[in-house]
Amino acid sequence: MSPETNDEERPLLSGTSTSRYIPSSSNTPGATPVPKPLNDPSSIRLVLIVVSLWSAVFLGALDTTIVATLLASIGSHFNRAHQASYLGSSYLLSVCCFTPLYGRLSDIIGRKGAMLLGLSLFGGGTILCGFAPSMEALIAARAIAGMGGGGIMTVSSITISDLVPLKKRGMFQGGANILYGFGAALGGPLGGFINDHFGWRWAFFIQAPILLTTFTLVLIFVDVKLPHQAQTPREKLARIDYLGSITLVVGIGCSLLAVTLKGSEDLSWRSPLILGLLAVGAVFLIGFVSVEGYVSKEPIMPLRLLKERTPRAVALANFFLSMVSFSIMYNAPLYFQAVVLESAQTAGLRFIPYAFVIATGSLCTGLYMRWTGRFYYLTLLSGLLTILSTALLATWRQSSPPIHLWGDILPAGLGIGSVLTTTLIGLIASVDREDVAVATGISYLFRTTGQVIGVSLSGALLQSVLVKNLHERITGPGSAEIIQSIRHSITIIPNLPPYIRQAAVESYQRSLHAVFLGQLACATLMFIALVPIEENPLPGSMEEQAEQEDLRRSRKLLAGRSVT
Repeated sequence: MSPETNDEERPLLSGTSTSRYIPSSSNTPGATPVPKPLNDPSSIRLVLIVVSLWSAVFLGALDTTIVATLLASIGSHFNRAHQASYLGSSYLLSVCCFTPLYGRLSDIIGRKGAMLLGLSLFGGGTILCGFAPSMEALIAARAIAGMGGGGIMTVSSITISDLVPLKKRGMFQGGANILYGFGAALGGPLGGFINDHFGWRWAFFIQAPILLTTFTLVLIFVDVKLPHQAQTPREKLARIDYLGSITLVVGIGCSLLAVTLKGSEDLSWRSPLILGLLAVGAVFLIGFVSVEGYVSKEPIMPLRLLKERTPRAVALANFFLSMVSFSIMYNAPLYFQAVVLESAQTAGLRFIPYAFVIATGSLCTGLYMRWTGRFYYLTLLSGLLTILSTALLATWRQSSPPIHLWGDILPAGLGIGSVLTTTLIGLIASVDREDVAVATGISYLFRTTGQVIGVSLSGALLQSVLVKNLHERITGPGSAEIIQSIRHSITIIPNLPPYIRQAAVESYQRSLHAVFLGQLACATLMFIALVPIEENPLPGSMEEQAEQEDLRRSRKLLAGRSVT
């Protein structure tokens, strides 16, 4: 392949175009020919690559819900029921810490290399879970799996962006979301079946054949060319931003661990442990910003991207959207069980339509963008749907009719599925080709961070209001033990004496109302963050995308020269 033309040698844009799509340079006399795109696979080849990547996405979703169904059994097996929630926390914290590293890493070692690394860490951690001799070892193994789990999702998204023009990219994102939803829906029943018939360890071992198949498919079919010169392994390793990686992982890890412990261990914000973790996190995050801005030659998170309008808006919108999404996911079922007094199974059934409309919203959004090449007003409409839904949830009462409990949550599903797709496409359309990987990594970092903070802060708010209301309603001898039991096990509420049961239900209703108001505030902040997003043209072919990239470079060069 011939080397790319240097920016100084490219012809500058002679005028400002007002048309949405850029005409082909081959039809413009005297124009510089547009370079052939690096990756333009045949339909069959693209299908094989997508199947390889989506099998990894499916596996990640399957694993998440399989483990969620095993928490009680694993806690009982090791007699560590109070530590069972850390199996989920350790995985999610690890995903948050390591997700942003994969963007730049995939630029250095290639998409295939980064995906295989993610699968290896995820697979190794999963197998170690099956052999874990103690709860502590199992928690550590889940953290190892999380190191790879974040990479699987991120690199898969980056790779699809390398191969598919933006106008069609949303459809592929919708397809991936549908498959992710299917894997998540299948994981729960499958995990329960395996646990009941073979034991919880086999729920981890059973993933090994799928892991091996996925690894083989990626190894054979995922071959994405990058515009880099041939380098030795030592030269590639030398390009990795080790200092930035370490400061980011420690900074995010300590900060999120503090928030998680605050929500799960009833610790005060003034607790020495919480304050110490927050202080260490702040120091390392400040160090990370300094390293990325002044030291690193190839930063894992170029700060200049967050100074640009659309990447900054997308990052903030994804953060608040994930807070809303995961808060709904954790707290709406709690409402059905603690206030409506439904069984866990019935509460879970209410979320089947919600999961379906998330996937439907994402896919329909992708089809809309393919047909129209536009996304901005759809993004705002989807944000308003999310606000509407969270406002409806805040009106829930014990007397709310069933149709509201079933239907009020659905607009949020449509909105969330759509915004996740449009913001990703809007982000990719706003950055240069060489920044797509790191920009995608930044987007996924803000998503996963929002997930952790959304769950942790909503849990802390819930417990704070719940404790206050329970103490107001339940008094007398033994009240402390009763309150403690109600806080930590909602399954006892239906069997309590009537007056205590009503006090518990009213207390949960008030505390969850406060949580739903918090969700409404986050949904509003998400909408505000969506407004500045720019609607750039969505090319319909890889050739048009390459031409648009060339034009973007020329505009930036022209702007730089006009400033000087």
